[in-house]
Amino acid sequence: MRASLEWLREYVDIDVSAEELAEKLTASGIAVEGVEEVDGDRILVLELTPNRGDCYGMLNLAREVAAVTGRKVRVPQTALTENQEDINDYVRVRIEAPELCARYAARLVKNVRVEPSPGWMQERLTRAGIRPINNIVDITNYVMLETNQPLHAFDYDLLKGRQIIVRRAAPGEKLVTLDEVERELDEEMLVIADSERAVALAGVMGGRNTEISDSTGTILLESANFLAASVRGTSRRLGLRTEASLRFEKGADVFGIIRAVDRAAQLIGELGAGEVVRGVCD
Repeated sequence: MRASLEWLREYVDIDVSAEELAEKLTASGIAVEGVEEVDGDRILVLELTPNRGDCYGMLNLAREVAAVTGRKVRVPQTALTENQEDINDYVRVRIEAPELCARYAARLVKNVRVEPSPGWMQERLTRAGIRPINNIVDITNYVMLETNQPLHAFDYDLLKGRQIIVRRAAPGEKLVTLDEVERELDEEMLVIADSERAVALAGVMGGRNTEISDSTGTILLESANFLAASVRGTSRRLGLRTEASLRFEKGADVFGIIRAVDRAAQLIGELGAGEVVRGVCD
């Protein structure tokens, strides 16, 4: 993991050098392999052990920094503006494989404007090793880096039947993922589907059939908790590892789901990228 010191300072006051902080974190059990400088920022390169997967989130890492430096953490407040419509009038969520998905929450955003994300967000993503795409995708990745909760955005108008179904794939079912590869699935893999077809590999990657584009007008934001073993199995069988699957494989926090999707909706509203519909479909 690559952690920006500039970004960490947003959550905790750091009065030691990057090198001193690296020593303190390593002594506490969070191994820092090196310190790099990028455009005046110092980047901590961490090698996290399986039991510290929580520190893939900047806020959780900030808590560790606070602990080793004797400081307090500032957690961003999540306050968002919603319209008076009800999300339940737009979408229903059904979990058909509860043994593989503990929880699935969705938010809806209308009147979306897809454009480049702000420079500061692009810089933070780039320094973390993630390529900026557009404001909507970048916000989901930014919140993932901040909270350690992977998110996904679907083009709502491309979803069939106004529903999300979390189910096992049918034998031989196929999905073209966002990397433009057609993948053959099996019944051991968990997928997100609409009323007609799979639209994402749960916890791994979305599908091209509901991809965000310049013409997207309404989006559905996904925040869910998938069984680590299920995500790991899908990832390995398909030879597809992503930032999302990495975090789910380490065990994401089921209690962080709502805060993460609310945070993404908040940023979309603050950046003027869309109008948040009232409520969470959970």
